[in-house]
Amino acid sequence: MFDSVLILIAVALLIAGFVKGALGLGLPTVAMGLLAVSMPPAQAIAIVIVPAIVTNIWQTFGGPYLRDILRRLWPLLIGTAAGIWLNGGALTGPYARYTAIVLGLLLAINAVIGLSKFSFTVAPRNEKWVGGIVGLVTGMISAASGVQVIPSVPFLQAIGMEKEELIQALGVFFTVATLALGFNLTSEGLLTSATALPGAVAMVSSVAGMFIGQAVRARLQPDIFRLWFQIGMILLGAYLAGNAVLKING
Repeated sequence: MFDSVLILIAVALLIAGFVKGALGLGLPTVAMGLLAVSMPPAQAIAIVIVPAIVTNIWQTFGGPYLRDILRRLWPLLIGTAAGIWLNGGALTGPYARYTAIVLGLLLAINAVIGLSKFSFTVAPRNEKWVGGIVGLVTGMISAASGVQVIPSVPFLQAIGMEKEELIQALGVFFTVATLALGFNLTSEGLLTSATALPGAVAMVSSVAGMFIGQAVRARLQPDIFRLWFQIGMILLGAYLAGNAVLKING
């Protein structure tokens, strides 16, 4: 049984790492979705958090734009950390049984937004205050689900960054968000010695997947890859939410 769980973790994080290497985001989102099929979301977050932090730090320093990114995004980063702190305890509190439903809905909503190609722009003069609000909302959602893409990623896409700068900005944002979430998990007692081996397996698999994803990024047809990725996330999200509702009502 334990071996099968480790195999599941290895496969899930290899896939999640590949997606992150290819697209610049998606490791916690994909890994959480795949792992939550067979374990509580709180346990999945505890396994995913360290690989997420390491791969995001790697992405953070993978380009020359760090100073400009920090100058533009500091309200988003501070807001996200504050939101995660304010909603601390959501994973272990009285509403924790609804976490899988929230996670499934977020996966599906994020994928639908991606498929719809919905886009908007934020004027430079509004970046700071909008970023602060977006960060606060994202942080509170992240503390309850482990997912940090709504509404932060649409905001980052709306402020007019070039492709490589956006990829590095995603690394900076997710580094701050996962570090803040890691502090929450530690204070809630979810990061223990029991997560050490699964976390190590997750780390090795995610780094391997990210290497592969980066290596094939230039050869992928990004639109087609994104299309099937988003469709997969909708199906996975619907399954997670529906299964969680059945368990609660059953």
